[in-house]
Amino acid sequence: MEILLVLGLPLAGSLALAFLGARRHAPEVNAGFSLATLIAAALLALRVVHNGPLLVWGEQFFVDSFNIFLVALTALVGFTTAVFSRPYMRTEQIHRKFSPRRLRLYHSMYQLFMGAMLMALLTNNMGLLWVAMEAATLSTVLLVSLYKTKASLEAAWKYFILCGVGIAQALFGTILLYFAAARTLGHEGMSALLWTHLYNVRTELEPTVVGLAFTFLLVGYGTKVGLAPLHNWLPDAHSEGPAPVSAVLSGLLLNVALYAVIRAKTLAVGSIGPQLPGRVLMAFGLVSALLGALFLWRQRDIKRLFGYSSIEHMGLITFAFGIGGPIANFAALLHMTVHSLTKSSIFFSAGHAAQTAGTQQMDEIRGLVRVSPALGWGLLLGSLAILGMPPFGVFASEFLILTTAVREYPWATPILLLVLAIAFAGIFSKVQPMAFGENSAPRLTRSPALAPVYVHLAIVLMLGIYIPPVLAGWYHAAAQMIG
Repeated sequence: MEILLVLGLPLAGSLALAFLGARRHAPEVNAGFSLATLIAAALLALRVVHNGPLLVWGEQFFVDSFNIFLVALTALVGFTTAVFSRPYMRTEQIHRKFSPRRLRLYHSMYQLFMGAMLMALLTNNMGLLWVAMEAATLSTVLLVSLYKTKASLEAAWKYFILCGVGIAQALFGTILLYFAAARTLGHEGMSALLWTHLYNVRTELEPTVVGLAFTFLLVGYGTKVGLAPLHNWLPDAHSEGPAPVSAVLSGLLLNVALYAVIRAKTLAVGSIGPQLPGRVLMAFGLVSALLGALFLWRQRDIKRLFGYSSIEHMGLITFAFGIGGPIANFAALLHMTVHSLTKSSIFFSAGHAAQTAGTQQMDEIRGLVRVSPALGWGLLLGSLAILGMPPFGVFASEFLILTTAVREYPWATPILLLVLAIAFAGIFSKVQPMAFGENSAPRLTRSPALAPVYVHLAIVLMLGIYIPPVLAGWYHAAAQMIG
């Protein structure tokens, strides 16, 4: 029942908002559906905690220790982003003069996007996972192009083409996986692509075919993760779409795409051993982290800056999953959580900062702490958190990744330290003047709605000091399963 609600509520919300999305109270309806989805996800999580993994509806959907915390995280960030988008999109409507039709598109596609991501997380079928990822791509293309400017249309087109090519590679990898499964399981049809069946016979799958399948799946879904050199769509999509769209792209879609990669990696490790999949992920991760950090120095747009930061952090997470083992996987799962919460809070702050200054150019955004203390400190604290300053949770996860690298792959440690140093200098040197620089703008008489920013940062701070036993248990169980 809970799975039905988690999957059905966003789809129902998308249909309802396709008709109601232009009305005055559409933002509240959007937030209401997101809250209902969050409650359903929490009930599902409680059921899994008490009863263990679930397999329902003819084995087409399942919940285990790996995907349940991602489902809960996706529902949480989806709700807080919907809350943030209420005042943000109303301000955008005034300044950019959105037509009612464009607002209807935004609200409807937002719910469809959330439904597609939750479908990708909960499905047991690798083919349906591909379909859900494609649906997420198509819905976000429309969201990125919402402003209908030349730059936003170009960003949406680039996103569509590059991710379309990537998803085609993932489709071919899925077909190869089906071929290997059909030969091993001895039956055809959609049941040959059920991940639970594949996991049970992973050591019996044809190594050559599975190796090719993993390569195509990594390239395909890795495009959506933003792994270099497949990352070119990400900074443009983040900078040209509305801030709520940037928040869910960076905080949620990248996680879901990486989830698909790690599911494929688990099967590949069982078939061909850990060496090749692990080293390929480590290579992609290091290159992505280093490239993302270096490109931070060239940015002038605040949302592009944190778009490249997302590339860096997804590279670190991918590298940790490449190392494998209980500690590295635990660190990667923790980093997925804190990055999602922190980066979405940063895009909330960046969106309001751009509205306050009337521009996304960082050179023209100054003195936010004086103009709006809540906004300025929210952006600064979020930036310090994403840079790994203690006691925020990003510090804990990065510390675990570094110490594991020192023990397992000492040669990678200097590269990781270099990445962190470059990223720290690149982001802090740009954010500090935005927060404390001189600004002649008058002080805001009313602070923007920043409750979601501080809720996220409070959770990230807590995870740097104390991880609740239930969450730690999920991480440990998922880390053991991933291998």
